[in-house]
Amino acid sequence: QVQLVASGGGLVQAGGSLRLSCASSGRTFSSYAMGWFRQAPGKEREFVAAIRWSGATTDYADSVKGRFTISRDNAKNTVYLQMNSLKPEDTAVYYCAARPVGVSRRPADYDYWGQGTQVTISS
Repeated sequence: QVQLVASGGGLVQAGGSLRLSCASSGRTFSSYAMGWFRQAPGKEREFVAAIRWSGATTDYADSVKGRFTISRDNAKNTVYLQMNSLKPEDTAVYYCAARPVGVSRRPADYDYWGQGTQVTISS
């Protein structure tokens, strides 16, 4: 069983930065691929970024490529999402998720989910 707790959300102005964290309580964290997703009001949950268990492979949605960076520290059982040059359209609840194999952009492929953290970008 993997439990995930996301944190780091908040309210920032457009152009600002935030770093989200997702801490896992499972001992097998290092064997899981991790993903970040977001969901804005009235919209479906969408893929943001993912990272392989080793950190050697990452994947980003086109909308965040070049602005967001996903990373992980397996010694701390934590995955991060550094978000720079934030835009109002980045406003959403951000979720971290885990799956035991490789990276995926499909929410249905992830077995475990965190509770979400609100990110609000003002214009």
